[in-house]
Amino acid sequence: MSVPAFIDITEEDQASELRAYIKSKGADISEENAEGGLHVDLAQIIEACDVCLKDDDKDVESVMNSIVSLLLILEPEKQEALIENLCEKLVKFREGERPSLRLQLLSNLFHGMDENTPVRYTVFCSLVKVAATCNAIAFIPTDLDQVRKWIIDWNLNTEKKHTLLRLVYEALVDCKKSEAAAKVMVELLGSYTEDNASQARVDAHRCIVRALKDPNTFLFDHLLILKPVRFLEGELIHDLLTIFVSAKLAAYVKFYQSNKDFIDSLGLSHEQNMSKMRLLTFMGMAVEFKEISFDTIQQELQIGAEEVEAFVIDAVRTKMVYCKIDQTQQKVVVSHSTHRTFGKQQWQQLYDTLTSWKANLATVKTSLQTLSPSA
Repeated sequence: MSVPAFIDITEEDQASELRAYIKSKGADISEENAEGGLHVDLAQIIEACDVCLKDDDKDVESVMNSIVSLLLILEPEKQEALIENLCEKLVKFREGERPSLRLQLLSNLFHGMDENTPVRYTVFCSLVKVAATCNAIAFIPTDLDQVRKWIIDWNLNTEKKHTLLRLVYEALVDCKKSEAAAKVMVELLGSYTEDNASQARVDAHRCIVRALKDPNTFLFDHLLILKPVRFLEGELIHDLLTIFVSAKLAAYVKFYQSNKDFIDSLGLSHEQNMSKMRLLTFMGMAVEFKEISFDTIQQELQIGAEEVEAFVIDAVRTKMVYCKIDQTQQKVVVSHSTHRTFGKQQWQQLYDTLTSWKANLATVKTSLQTLSPSA
């Protein structure tokens, strides 16, 4: 990628021009180039470049891109500290101000570097931080497959890997990308081992709360197998998650009556929890029974007779349950319901169904061959 330069001259003259421009804006910097070479010039220029970011001058973007272009021609071993310094300034400068300029500069730097350069990690983290402050995460590549590839390409250690995934997760949450955020958090928690799972306590706790709070998340069994979540066994947060995974509404009501303050401390809405548990309970009933009477729905979901039809309509809208209301018979006829958990029993059911389909298709094929030998 080509990065716009301040002016088409030698690197030394370009550094000199940058010094003069920054000094003219009030920076405490000499106009004379340093004796140590270009990387020393850049260190001093980056240290003083704050004055450029404060200015609304139309030349600011060209000036900053000139700094970026000079950084990219340095030897890799001389780049790292300077890039880290520039990224820190771009992230921290008047947080929230001139985000498009800061994003553009960081993007130019990121895409101008070799894909396998480890310091790209620092630039990408900075990109995510700035994007999160201005709801621009959609413009940053956060696809999990790509992020996984970068983690390998940059040879990140465990700590940096966790930092990167956590940053992406928090940015997606801040920008209301709950589904994508949940996938990143599961990736983060799944990267812990038995040896370090205890270190992910805060992440695991946060993951559970976010999932329970998300109005569009209804399946939670995949969280129980994550090592950091398993580390929470015996604690109230794990007990609550278990209820949402497989228990009925009555179990949640009993839990809430004994732990009201705990629910409130998590920032969860009891009414929203009740609504979600009603749907989850209904999903479980719909898996077990193909016909459910209105009376049973009222009893299990703790709702009045006048609320049944509205509840069923809302349940169908979630696409977790497909059913029809039989007003004459005062019942619900189920055609399909999503399983709340998918374990050995569900795999066996799937195997049996596929085996049955295969046998049926073989029968159809045999019948066709009987009717037409050439079929």
